[in-house]
Amino acid sequence: MAEHCAYKQTPRSDELIVDVTRRINRAIGQLDGVKTMIDDNRYCGDVLTQLAAVESAVKAVSRIVLKEHLETCVVEQVQAGNTEVLDEVMALLKKFGA
Repeated sequence: MAEHCAYKQTPRSDELIVDVTRRINRAIGQLDGVKTMIDDNRYCGDVLTQLAAVESAVKAVSRIVLKEHLETCVVEQVQAGNTEVLDEVMALLKKFGA
């Protein structure tokens, strides 16, 4: 398995950080809304619809971060001769059902 560092070698772009942060904050807001719906004893179908929206938002963030990982961390490791990073990629894809 590839060695892991606490930080990326190539920093994320400011644009990516802003986009991912905005998306995460939106998902947090949606989850807060779900909590309120549960507290207010709202209809299950409405709660489930909101949960599906949260799940979709989190999956979108995951895809963005995975793409960034492939384009930077993985490429850098392969170029440095570390093809074991591909095992990590396969494990990550498995976690996301790919």
